[in-house]
Amino acid sequence: LSVIVAGLAFLAAATGLTFYALGQKASYFYMPGDLATATVQPGQRIRLGGLVEKGTIVRGQGATVAFSVTDKQKSVKISYTGILPDLFREEQGVITEGSFGPDGIFVADSVLAKHDERYMPKEVADGLKAKGVWQESKSE
Repeated sequence: LSVIVAGLAFLAAATGLTFYALGQKASYFYMPGDLATATVQPGQRIRLGGLVEKGTIVRGQGATVAFSVTDKQKSVKISYTGILPDLFREEQGVITEGSFGPDGIFVADSVLAKHDERYMPKEVADGLKAKGVWQESKSE
C-alpha cells in the first residue's frame, strides 16, 4: 500500500511540475490593437504580431534595432538586439516574442518574418483579417 501511495505522490508531483514548466514557457499571441483590453504585466512573455510599420526602422548601436509593429489600427514600439531575418522589412508580417519593459517598449528576444501572405504567420494573417485590414498580394 505504501508503494502505491508513494507512486501516486510522485505522479502528482511530476504532473504539477510539468504544468508549472509549461505555464512558464507559454506565451500568448496579441496584435497591437488587442493590448488595450489585455492584462499584460511588464516582464510577462507574450508574442506580438503584425506588420512592420513603414518608416519606423531605426538601427542603433551594434545589433540593436528599433521598429514598430502595427495592425493598421494601433502600433507598438519594439526594441530588438540580434540579427534580423533576411525577410525582415517594412510592411511585412512579423511575430516578435519578448516582454514589455518598464518604459512601455516591447523588448523582443525573437523576431520571425515572412515575405507574403502565403507564408505569413497564421496568427498575424488571421488577426489582420479579423480587423478588416488584410491586403491580398498583387504579385504571383
